[in-house]
Amino acid sequence: MEKWFITMKKADFGTVAEKYHISPITARLIRNRDIIGDDAIDFYLNGTIADLYDGMLMKDMDRAVEILAEKIREEKPVRIIGDYDIDGVNATYILQEGLSALGAEADTDIPDRIRDGYGLNRMLIDRAIRDGIDTIVTCDNGIAASEEIAYGKENGLTVIVTDHHEIPYIETNGEKEYLLPMADAVVDPHRADCEYPFKGLCGAAVAYKLVEALFNVMQRDPEDVDYLMENVAIATVGDVMDLTGENRIFVKQGLEMLKRTKNQGMKALIECTGIDVERLSAYHIGFVLGPCINASGRLDTAKRALELLNAKTRREAVVLAEDLKALNDSRKEMTEKGVEEAVQLIETTSLKEDKVLVVYLPDCHESIAGIIAGRIKERYYRPAFVLTRAEEGVKGSGRSIESYDMFAELCRCRALFTKFGGHKMAAGLSLAEENVERFRETINELADLSEEDLQMKVSIDMRLPFPYITESLIRELDLLEPFGKGNPRPLFAERSLRVISPRIFGRNRNVLKCRLEDAGGRQMEAVYFGDVGDCLRKMEEKKVMSFTYYPSINEYMGRRTLQLTIVNYQ
Repeated sequence: MEKWFITMKKADFGTVAEKYHISPITARLIRNRDIIGDDAIDFYLNGTIADLYDGMLMKDMDRAVEILAEKIREEKPVRIIGDYDIDGVNATYILQEGLSALGAEADTDIPDRIRDGYGLNRMLIDRAIRDGIDTIVTCDNGIAASEEIAYGKENGLTVIVTDHHEIPYIETNGEKEYLLPMADAVVDPHRADCEYPFKGLCGAAVAYKLVEALFNVMQRDPEDVDYLMENVAIATVGDVMDLTGENRIFVKQGLEMLKRTKNQGMKALIECTGIDVERLSAYHIGFVLGPCINASGRLDTAKRALELLNAKTRREAVVLAEDLKALNDSRKEMTEKGVEEAVQLIETTSLKEDKVLVVYLPDCHESIAGIIAGRIKERYYRPAFVLTRAEEGVKGSGRSIESYDMFAELCRCRALFTKFGGHKMAAGLSLAEENVERFRETINELADLSEEDLQMKVSIDMRLPFPYITESLIRELDLLEPFGKGNPRPLFAERSLRVISPRIFGRNRNVLKCRLEDAGGRQMEAVYFGDVGDCLRKMEEKKVMSFTYYPSINEYMGRRTLQLTIVNYQ
């Protein structure tokens, strides 16, 4: 059972509303997102590219820039090694574009998910040595590759790490010893000794900061790389980073750039997925474009997605975009099958008693383990790991809930893994097959999760009676975009609403429509996209219910109507 609560944060909403020419409702929504003080509110509402922090504030950025400037002048071959997901692909593209524009002899490599696994490994280093590479620059990886980097250094390579993942550590008697790789430069805002003001950047954003700083040092106009901000936006949303601080500016500005992008690949992908470019939003990156880009790294090679970004002709771009869309359609089918198998296993075994779900699906394609883990986490509201049989041992991906720091918990049982890394909310790991059950037992023994921690909480911004819902309010809510993690879409609620004429529509029978009537007889059109069967049953049983929702304007055949999208019901 969900626990609903209304966020009750205090402020002088009238004064804020008057100062920033917004309604008290919008002022309350801003306060609910912990935006406090004139500077923060102004940054939130009006932040621009000019408000972004100087990348040279990052620890080792000066060293990384110095090294790369020297390598460019000396015409030394540089290899950019990224990751196979949306963040890694875009980070690779950003570095490739930036370094090439400065005259660097630069190429790229992205590991194969199945054959190479995540991050820097000896095969990639050996390949670089064989190809006569002088310098490796990692992006969206490298921070956990201490042994591999040491191997590269022993073989004469210069190594620069750019990453955004947490720094691995060993904890002894409550003291953390951070395991920083011995690279020539390590640029990661999560370094304990890094004073960069905003820690929540994705790998592509760190790469962008490096390119920008390098342009400055080499006396080139950094505005020449502003266009790469659209790639930062794609990576930020696709990697599910908090849309706060700098990320908000990156995504807001990047979305506007993406609407008029000159990148042939992105234009083709937007077209073949049927997105109305003028209405392009963070949602479309997260749920339409992003999955297509990720699909290449999951089911084929992420180099296909990089090829899309590098496409020079429309013909080439259209072929690549259609291939990625087809791959994603296949990925969706595989995911549904994997989720069904995982649910069946949980429901028919002792797994359902665990606070941390560890589901071993040997035959599942390892590339979709993380997606399945996310779906399982949402269904049961528990931290979830999905493990699959790999070429060597077992690989897995985990997705977490707010009250559980997944990366920290993995650090506590690191002896069980051959490799691991991640964040508070997501992680990846490799281990021997004989350790699967031991991992399940250990991670549950260590889990300090109360029943309250495992109860899904629905945070409601405020109760909003129907008379307050107007077109002008809905247009004003656009000021709060882009919505996503860390800056959720406003969620309103109303109780004692009578449900009128609920019915299920759509080719796939996945849309529920109805009318909702308040105590004063005012009616609103409403739509629901979740488990429509369960929702319809509840509506037919109860007739009068409480709902959470967000309002929008529905335009159909020239007719504009106010519409509520139902999110939760009880």
